Amino acid sequence: MPFAPVLHAEWIKIRTLRSLLGALAAILVATAPLAALASADADDSDPLFSMFFGIGFGQVAAIAFGTTAVSSEFRGGALRLTLAAVPDRGRWFAAKATAIALPALAVGLLTGFVTLLVGRAALGTSAPGRTEGVRGAVGCGLHLTLLALFAAGLATVLRSGVATLSVLIPFLLIVSFVVGDLSGSVADFLPDRAGQVALHSTWDGTLGPWTGLAVTALWTAAALLAGAWSLRRRDA
Repeated sequence: MPFAPVLHAEWIKIRTLRSLLGALAAILVATAPLAALASADADDSDPLFSMFFGIGFGQVAAIAFGTTAVSSEFRGGALRLTLAAVPDRGRWFAAKATAIALPALAVGLLTGFVTLLVGRAALGTSAPGRTEGVRGAVGCGLHLTLLALFAAGLATVLRSGVATLSVLIPFLLIVSFVVGDLSGSVADFLPDRAGQVALHSTWDGTLGPWTGLAVTALWTAAALLAGAWSLRRRDA
């Protein structure tokens, strides 16, 4: 089967599952409204990150979206039916990843620019410049997309939404938070910390805005490759 109809089928799955649509909506709802609250108590040394403070909650929703989109295939024998229609597992997995990435990127960019507008309105004259703000909004969209795909790759390896979320959510909320102040150390290269460099006005660590996103992209690529390998090597 050609790639286009496989992608179309995967897109139908996503837009017809309420849990997935809810996770996409939660990315925006969990991120943008906090821009006004965080900006009201903004740190003058980093007004950009004050605007995008809600990304910590939005990335949890992005991970839930990527995880659920894949883990739903491992319930009730759904994957066996899918692979009966699309025997080429590599093509199916590529279509699944694309079907996750496109809406995640669209919602992520929307979230980034809505957060930017809300934050600029709240900060007024203290708001960061246009170039810096656009970089933050685009970085927000890319970061959320990469984390959704990272979760999708891990969910393919673990074959369980519960197991995947049990690993990633404590990692984001506890492990990364605890070691997050260790700038210049290995903490800077964690997938969530690296991607968030693009949301800072200034950063004392090793990475820059785009190199940070590149590190997150490498984590994502590794997770997707591990997922593809697992899918090929294990029975449906």
